[in-house]
Order: sequence, then C-alpha cells, then structure tokens
Amino acid sequence: MRNKSVITEANEIRLAVDLVKLGARLQLLEAETNLSRERLLKLYKEVKGESPPKGMLPFSTDWFMTWQPNIHASLFMAYYRFFQKHTQLKGLELIIKSYRMYVEQIERGSMDVVLSLTRAWTMVRFFDAKMLQMATCRECGGDFVTHAFDPTRGYVCGLCHMPARAGKTRRAAELALAAAEA
Repeated sequence: MRNKSVITEANEIRLAVDLVKLGARLQLLEAETNLSRERLLKLYKEVKGESPPKGMLPFSTDWFMTWQPNIHASLFMAYYRFFQKHTQLKGLELIIKSYRMYVEQIERGSMDVVLSLTRAWTMVRFFDAKMLQMATCRECGGDFVTHAFDPTRGYVCGLCHMPARAGKTRRAAELALAAAEA
C-alpha cells in the first residue's frame, strides 16, 4: 500500500480521476485513496457520466486461468515484472504504468482489451497473497500466470496448446461477416 498521509487532496483527486478514466471500480478507488465514498461517487459520475457499476470485485483466481484472460493477464504481468525490476515504481504507480503499457500494446494490435484495471490490481494482490504464480512454458519459454502451488514441470501455455474454440470470438465472427459483405 502507498503512504497515504503525504498525499494532498488535489493529488488524491487527480489520482482518482486517472483511475476512473482507466476503468477502475469504486472499491479500488476506496482502497487506494483517502477520499470519501461520497466524493468518489461524485468524481466517478463526473468523469464517466454514469454511476459506477455495482457488485463485488473479482475474488477468484479461476478467471485468470481461462485461455484468453490468461494470455492477457500474463502479458500484463510481464510488463509489471519488467517495470518492477528496472524502475523505482512501486505499488499503484507500478500497476498503472504496467496497465497502460498493456492497453497500448493490445490496442496497437487491434485487439480487444480483456483485462480491466480492477482485475489487474486484484491479480497483483493475488500474487502478493501467494495465490498465483508464474510458470515457464516448456515449448515457447514464455512466463504465464498459474495457480500457486500447481505443478509447473512440463507446463505448456495456452498459446502453444490452444483450445479447439480459441479465437472463435464474437469479434472474429463480425470481422468474417464484414469481409464477406465487402
């Protein structure tokens, strides 16, 4: 966690606005700023033009294990680990920088962003709690998110061993339809 006592209210507001623009949920804002819930609600509505989504934060590590989310989570963690090793960034600043890099690369590749900032933040907390770990694929050598304490000897990632339905997304169908109509 950050040292919240040295941050001015103006900086807290700027941080909250940046987080909302990146898609942060209200619970993340409450955990990472000293602003009141009422103030955060007003900021959220001001920035997004709508009330924040209701409901609980993701609480299961299983979402990160499914094929497409695992690829995106692993990409984010690659940036996170790189910045953690090669910069002085810590805590939320490290998560934000890594998330922005992830989004930039996904959008540059004309793909859909699968990992939200809130899920990325939650995933880092899962790593800190030793609920997730990284495993190296024996075929490509890439590092991928796995459940903590799962055996990783002989691990093969979802890119090297794709499920039969991988890539059969709604967007792929829409692109195929658009190409057929052209």
